[in-house]
Amino acid sequence: MKYTRRRFLEVPAAAAGVLSVPAVLPAFAPSDTVRVAFIGVGNRGSHLLRNMLQVPGVSVVAVCDIVQERADAAAKAVADAGGNARVWTDFRKMLDEQKDIDAVVLATPDFTHRDFDIAVLETGKHLYAEKPLAVTPADCKMVVTAARQAKGIFQVGFQLRHDPNRNASERFIQSGGLGKVLMCHGIRHGGDLPRQIPWYFDRTKNGDIVVDQGIHILDLFTWAIGDHPLRALASGGTNLFIDDPPGRTVMDNYSLIFEYAGGVRVNFSHHYFDPPGFTGVQERVFGSNGAIELPKATWQPRGKREPVKLEVENADKNGDYMSLAAFVDNIRGNNRNPLNNAESAMRSTLQAILATKAIYEKRIVTWDEVAG
Repeated sequence: MKYTRRRFLEVPAAAAGVLSVPAVLPAFAPSDTVRVAFIGVGNRGSHLLRNMLQVPGVSVVAVCDIVQERADAAAKAVADAGGNARVWTDFRKMLDEQKDIDAVVLATPDFTHRDFDIAVLETGKHLYAEKPLAVTPADCKMVVTAARQAKGIFQVGFQLRHDPNRNASERFIQSGGLGKVLMCHGIRHGGDLPRQIPWYFDRTKNGDIVVDQGIHILDLFTWAIGDHPLRALASGGTNLFIDDPPGRTVMDNYSLIFEYAGGVRVNFSHHYFDPPGFTGVQERVFGSNGAIELPKATWQPRGKREPVKLEVENADKNGDYMSLAAFVDNIRGNNRNPLNNAESAMRSTLQAILATKAIYEKRIVTWDEVAG
């Protein structure tokens, strides 16, 4: 079945009536400071905070985390940068009581995304929310519906889209420089997840590692191809870190094959037991004119031995900074169609869920089974 915008955004009848009409967004001139609050300042959120503090024209006015020590540390980071942020441990209370917030950056565990995203969007504030969109198809659709109804701009944290090299590579592909896209090949081999974050190892909380981790590279491939996959064949499991840490339910390796319209294919391998420096990460797109290595912005024309380095803007910046800076620019320009918007995030999240279902059920799974 052809994937369409209308079909993509349909929600179950059970979701009807869940969303309220958002508040009117506060108005400010392009020259005004954008006042930002952070919800979740643990491992990921504190990293985003450090990058946001470097974005011009931004004032971080609030930080919130259920762990008081993390919230206090985030407030200190803001103070060290010359700012002043109020500290909260209840984000709903923060949104109700602190009236000087224009935008929110949300970096909480995956299983909270549906409820927290919707709660922020209903206030009318702009929202930068970490990926994945949610951990089930029904929850993804609810977030997309909330984003469509919201007054604020909604951007999802697929920051690799904003990495300067990868962004230049994708623009080259979409300009036709690579010719017709034929195949994508990806590898993400490294060490295991950090042990100090327990929910990383619970697949009921993160959708398993395709949804939580592999999704980044799959998002880039689907962006390059310009459509969702039709079906997935996959295999995976836990070969080394069995019950390590105790109670672990997420995999430590998997391999995926996706088939797209016109016979375009993606193959992707991801595991957590790579020796240091042995394999690493590869993100390659093959086209009728040659092939390109996305993280290096280098392409190899067919029939030539010398690679070509693309011109890369903002080459000294990282993807997190560029993604957050784009979010602020979108707010100032009232751009309601960010590069990584609700619809693209939905497509990439459903792709990861599709692959996970194929692994668990040991069969080929079609797109309509997760998106229908």
